[in-house]
Amino acid sequence: MSTQHVLLGLLSAGPLHGYQLKRAHDDRLPRAKPLAYGQVYASLGRLERDGLVEQVGQDRDAGPDRTSYGITAAGRQAVTDWLAAVEPPAPYVSSTLLAKVTVALLVADDRVARDYLIAQRRAHSDRLRELTRIKTEPGATLGDLVAADFAIAHLDADLRWLATTLERVTDWHREVRA
Repeated sequence: MSTQHVLLGLLSAGPLHGYQLKRAHDDRLPRAKPLAYGQVYASLGRLERDGLVEQVGQDRDAGPDRTSYGITAAGRQAVTDWLAAVEPPAPYVSSTLLAKVTVALLVADDRVARDYLIAQRRAHSDRLRELTRIKTEPGATLGDLVAADFAIAHLDADLRWLATTLERVTDWHREVRA
């Protein structure tokens, strides 16, 4: 994810200061890793240096001065260009889950590998139920629903893969031992 492009997108709705940008990010991407304030301000500094945002005002709301930033024409073009570029599917499979399952199959006997796969499937199923509950909670925002749908689709794919791999444990160990 390009934090700078997301911040530019948030600024497309109007000027915000760093604290508001962090809150907007966390509200609009509710299941994403929250941004640190330092990350927001460092990104704003780079965006300003590159001419994609500019300072548009300062206010003091019972605290320190807060500088508001607005998106520039170049910033709007950067967002447009970013959105026009199709995100290519990842060329390599890189996942801690894949690595752990592969190692469990390589170093463990059938029972240990099966136990790991079953425990992992249980953890995924628990998270799937939690996300499904989130979708039905009163007050769930559209952002909550979109993020939950995204996570559910990925968990569902992982669960199907775990089930298939569980069916192949014996064949895998036979192949490794041969």
